[in-house]
Amino acid sequence: MNYFRRMGRFFRKLGDQDGDERHSSSRQSAYHSQNSCQAYHNEIKEFPPVHTDAVSSLAAIQPGICLSGSKDHSVVLFDYNGGNTLQKWTGHQREITQVAYGQQSKNVFSASRDKSAKMWQRGHSEQVRSFEGHSLVVTALALNEDNTHLCTGSRDNTLKMWDVESGECLQQNNTSRNLVTHMKWGRGANILAQTSEDKELKIWDTRSLQISQTFPRKLYIQTSCDLSSDNLHCLTSSNGFGGNGCEATLWDLRTTTPVCEYRGHIETVASCIFLPSQGGMKLIATSANDCNVKVWNRDTKECLCSLSLSGAGPLTSLVAYEDNTILVSSFNLGVHVLSLQTDRNGSLSLVKTAQY
Repeated sequence: MNYFRRMGRFFRKLGDQDGDERHSSSRQSAYHSQNSCQAYHNEIKEFPPVHTDAVSSLAAIQPGICLSGSKDHSVVLFDYNGGNTLQKWTGHQREITQVAYGQQSKNVFSASRDKSAKMWQRGHSEQVRSFEGHSLVVTALALNEDNTHLCTGSRDNTLKMWDVESGECLQQNNTSRNLVTHMKWGRGANILAQTSEDKELKIWDTRSLQISQTFPRKLYIQTSCDLSSDNLHCLTSSNGFGGNGCEATLWDLRTTTPVCEYRGHIETVASCIFLPSQGGMKLIATSANDCNVKVWNRDTKECLCSLSLSGAGPLTSLVAYEDNTILVSSFNLGVHVLSLQTDRNGSLSLVKTAQY
């Protein structure tokens, strides 16, 4: 009888331990996300969150440093290697929708639901300039390569081109039903890619701020876009649910038909970017509301690896660096720092290395 009492106490204790594990916080559970290619038990640096609400947008600065904007109305420049906040700007009256960084000017830009865009400088806590004139939320920002012109897009169907130095609105275009979701300025070119709630990809001539090319409408809202470094291809991502929509699409700007689609997410794909090539293989990355980041072979459409960030909630934005670091922002768990790694057999995997 004593034997059975001892065994009963043992299993009750084991059950209590299991219960404790089941009720651990989502931040702790995110530590050991399952990699679909291979399970890793790497040590993850966790820094105190720099935002108090969902992180809505990221912008690349240089390896080790990233810019983020949040629903908490703030913009933060963060050193994710050392875990240091380099600068934090507040001044918007509502949440941040988009951030951008001028590599030439070193200026920081932010767009907000308060209908304005702002420019900030390191070392200065107050805004340097405010770009105002939209009648609804500013949803997108794009800078030309020399950082002299800023284009803003809004749910008011309007694109505005601004002189960065003076803050003057140089020209604007109002196109019916063009509720802007995202924009990307071509590198060293006079083209601007733009997605919209009208489900269409548009290419603009930035000299005239007129549409130069349109593409067939998709079935779902197009949420984001990116341009390849040679400006020949554009990548867009799609809204959706239950696996319907939820894809990324590659477009050849020399034609009017999609090249291919990348399917595998089961909820809205919020962000898509071109990645640096790996051994001659062209790559893209996507992040979605299903908590997954995926890396794809651009040409074969094969999903090469995937990482689930459990408990992170919708994933909102992606940036990547030449050192194979990918950063992704989330609703619930701040910003995640990932490493794209290659094993002896040439297989790729995503490994989480830090969170803040």
